[in-house]
Amino acid sequence: MYQKKIANTLACGSVLTKEVLHGKWKSTLLACIAQGIQRPSAMQRSIPGATRRVLNVQLSELEQHGLVGKTIFPELPPKVEYHLTDLGRSLLPVIEVMEQWGNAHRTELEQVLTVSLAEMPG
Repeated sequence: MYQKKIANTLACGSVLTKEVLHGKWKSTLLACIAQGIQRPSAMQRSIPGATRRVLNVQLSELEQHGLVGKTIFPELPPKVEYHLTDLGRSLLPVIEVMEQWGNAHRTELEQVLTVSLAEMPG
């Protein structure tokens, strides 16, 4: 597993928030679960750009951070469902504000991000 060379100081609340939401799909996964999408296969269908492996890794990290809980049903084939914990539900207003901000500044951000991506060495 990747180890950061410089450890984050966790004294700042925004650093703590970024640490638990760090990952391309974590906020999207939390929003999906909040909307009632609980099965990993349904999450993958609702996030077509994400691979199954990445979603599983990020769901596992969300579980380790206490934001989601996982229920494994004892049947064949195994059935797994995720649910938000109280801590995970408390993040939903933050995710909603991030969504609103992105939508409010979409035109400007898409232009800047498109240029930034085009300039990256490939």
